[in-house]
Amino acid sequence: MRVAVDTGGTFTDIVYLEGEVIKANKLPSTPFDPAQAVLNGLSPLGLNNITEVIHGTTVGTNAFLERKGARTAFITTAGFEDILFIGRQARSRLYDFNVDNPLPIVFPEDCFGVKERVLGDGTFLIPLSEEEINRCLAFLKKTDIKSAAICFIHAYLYPHHETLLKKALKSNLNIPISISSEILPEFREFERASTTAINAYLTPVMANYLFHLQKELSGISLRIQQSNGGWLTAKEASTQAVHTVLSGPAGGVSGSLFWAQRLGEKRLITFDMGGTSTDVCLVDGRLPFTREYILDGFPLSLPVIDIHTVGAGGGSIAYLDAGGVLKVGPQSAGADPGPACYGKGQQPTVTDANLVLGRILPDKFLGGRMRLDIDRARQAICPLARDMGVSVEEAALGIIEVANVNMVRALRAVSLERGFDPHDFTLFCFGGAAGLHACALARELGVKQVMVPKLASVLSALGLLLSPPIKDFSRTVWLPVVKDIRNKIKAMFADLIQQAIKAMETIGFNQQDLQWDCFLDMRYQGQGYELTIPYTEDFVDSFHTQHQQHFGHFYPDFPLEIVTIRVRIKANLDEILWKVETQKIEREYLGKTKVYTSHGRQEVPMISWDGLKTGEVVKGPALVIEPFTTVWIEPDFKAEIKDNYTLVLKQ
Repeated sequence: MRVAVDTGGTFTDIVYLEGEVIKANKLPSTPFDPAQAVLNGLSPLGLNNITEVIHGTTVGTNAFLERKGARTAFITTAGFEDILFIGRQARSRLYDFNVDNPLPIVFPEDCFGVKERVLGDGTFLIPLSEEEINRCLAFLKKTDIKSAAICFIHAYLYPHHETLLKKALKSNLNIPISISSEILPEFREFERASTTAINAYLTPVMANYLFHLQKELSGISLRIQQSNGGWLTAKEASTQAVHTVLSGPAGGVSGSLFWAQRLGEKRLITFDMGGTSTDVCLVDGRLPFTREYILDGFPLSLPVIDIHTVGAGGGSIAYLDAGGVLKVGPQSAGADPGPACYGKGQQPTVTDANLVLGRILPDKFLGGRMRLDIDRARQAICPLARDMGVSVEEAALGIIEVANVNMVRALRAVSLERGFDPHDFTLFCFGGAAGLHACALARELGVKQVMVPKLASVLSALGLLLSPPIKDFSRTVWLPVVKDIRNKIKAMFADLIQQAIKAMETIGFNQQDLQWDCFLDMRYQGQGYELTIPYTEDFVDSFHTQHQQHFGHFYPDFPLEIVTIRVRIKANLDEILWKVETQKIEREYLGKTKVYTSHGRQEVPMISWDGLKTGEVVKGPALVIEPFTTVWIEPDFKAEIKDNYTLVLKQ
């Protein structure tokens, strides 16, 4: 049995295939020990029945955000010891004199300069001597260093000094060593140094977590989802932790595209609202990638699915700021203590507001396994309502409206602000809380339709289950685009493709099972930024077209240069035939309940998602209920049921 496990901030999701039926479960996360929730979810399936686990984890991300990584040494060319602290000239808020720098992951006293220097043309100006290697060893031995990052100038082109030092350190020290020529063999020192340092900082944490989890899952192949939508082996993830920082959300985007394509849709704005945050992404026919991701102030220059995150989830805390303005998030109640209605917390959250408004039914949460305390939710919102001078219901409605504004702003950031008209896209909603806000967001955004899958609350885990292994390889090449350039490009790609194939063969795949895509990072000579273009015979025209789309202009007669070549390789897994599990019930109608709206309380029907039939239409207002999520269909919307119980909502 193949099982996917996605560990979130509030809940851990389990998805597995039994025959041709996709089955799911959801249970509270265990932040004190994330592996415990994983084991709690897998145990009922019988560990002896499981052959493979694909795991989306927040261990690396949380360790970074909470600055709980390993004490790391940063080793670089002498004179560049401050590169992580100087960074780039760009300011996050240009006119704010009180901006705080992100908390460091490496301390100045743990930075070490090595007397070595390779020039950009490969000339060894200062060879790396045995004396310098010993001096570096002495430095590391006298400190409590748990990991080391090595980033020498021009090592992306000439890695000899990095590999020489790594070999010497590994033979004398029992700590993981990350070198930039393996992690990110590309130019731009700060981004390369930052990415390598993040990997070194997180690797001991991830390695320790995976060691203990693999020990409990003895005999089971453990795969870890990475940020580009594919997976790594547990062994690879133990040394390449930087690839896991967007592990779960990446699975959600790829799962959305997979599901929507089966229904004939491929232009999506994905909306993933969970307990802690909301992740949005624009998908125009294929997964979008970026190499300009900023992780809490530090650039992460690896290909990651281009996801925009805001602190607006079911657990986001509502409060009045110093000026008396209602705010929601980014602080979250998380899994512990959780929203007030869970029985531990005391602060008002978005989940408490939805419960008070009647959009969540207290006896239906988690399929009835977890009864919510509506009185406690009202008590949490009451002080806020009193300070605002409104009723508890009006305050709850205000919380929802403010949360919606935050999420609409994120949706516009990935669509309108990038030149895409949301009306041309389908809003694909998933995550446990997304269905409660889908109609309001669709109205505000002006999308043509909303799609909510039956497995909305565990869709990220479904994406993990269906994902193949994917690896990205790159090499900075610095090539001017001239008439006879194609043969040279093909030769360089041939070398990189062989490197990619070899890496996939080491984890058990044959060349005939692989497919790869080639890309070029191109720019006009003199530009400080590049565009990534699929490599085809007309790559020059493609560059001009993309430049026009992104920036509104292009220069057909201006000289071009290729900065970096890229290969993305993946395995062709056997196609999985699946259908959604439903409970056999005789009636879809569960009675009526009252929901508070801007027009006061309305009596609305409660409908079981399992009882719906393909082609049926449900008119709002109505609540469609499933064990792990609820969809609030607003009065001016109607929902048509498509294949696999997918709700398609339109006004």
